[in-house]
Amino acid sequence: MVSYSLNFLISFSAKLSMDTRKSHLENFSFILPALIFFCVFSVYPILKTFQLSVYTWDGIAPVMKFVGLAHYKHIFLNNPVFWKSMGNAGIITLMALTLQNAVALLLALIVNKNIRGKHIFRAIFFLPPILSGIVVGLIWKWIYDGNYGILNYWLSRLGISGQYANWAWLSEIKTALISVGIVHIWKGLGYAFILFLAGLQSIPEDVYEAARIDGADEWAQFKHITAPLLVPVFAIVSILTILGTMQIFDLIYSMTRGGPAGHTSVPITEIYEYMSNGEFGYATTMAIVFGLVLFIVSIAQIRIAKKMKQV
Repeated sequence: MVSYSLNFLISFSAKLSMDTRKSHLENFSFILPALIFFCVFSVYPILKTFQLSVYTWDGIAPVMKFVGLAHYKHIFLNNPVFWKSMGNAGIITLMALTLQNAVALLLALIVNKNIRGKHIFRAIFFLPPILSGIVVGLIWKWIYDGNYGILNYWLSRLGISGQYANWAWLSEIKTALISVGIVHIWKGLGYAFILFLAGLQSIPEDVYEAARIDGADEWAQFKHITAPLLVPVFAIVSILTILGTMQIFDLIYSMTRGGPAGHTSVPITEIYEYMSNGEFGYATTMAIVFGLVLFIVSIAQIRIAKKMKQV
């Protein structure tokens, strides 16, 4: 009797183990296509990028020359142009973090009220982000043109004369980067607007009603209710703004191509130039360094957001 029970338990556990393995295999088969896709188009290119960063290769020759960490050393010690482009991207990012997000939040607060035509405003504000970056860049390049641009035309109509009467906004060192930054802010405003608006609509109206009953004015409601509850949204918007702005390329390439004299170049344009010149190994090294900088900034943003949420 004991042996029969023991055999039954062994066979039952074996059957259960087989059923469990079969269930696991069935579950794994559902994610296998996505896993293969991820490995082929994400994991493999990342590993290949790290491999190319320690070689010199022109993209054509069958043999790559191993150089070790020479590319990394040159970028950190002997490539001020790359770090200047990083600074240019940082300036545009700072403009986006402050001006763009402030205006986006203000517009979201206005549209969140029961105003007439708010649905139309939502569509209008979200229109620029869905437009082609190249097309937007070419249109704004015409607007900024110093000879027949519409901006100088309206400035002259407003009676503004002097050295800025026929100013070439994209060809002058003093205004080129700021001009590109303004276009980027105009184009990216809609994304931040939508996120802020979604965050505002997730706040229960009962909270505001209770605050108004207690005598809180609009500023007190924003300070003690809206701002604290929007901290997660602020974090998401800030991270997306930094990652999106630091990787700006289409507007730069279509408007200035990094000019004048590299004063509007950003890391992506520098990487593109090196790859166009057949320096694939060095370009991938720049991409890795740039990616590490973005990763560090993103982690810092997340930690700051967590601390703000705890306060």
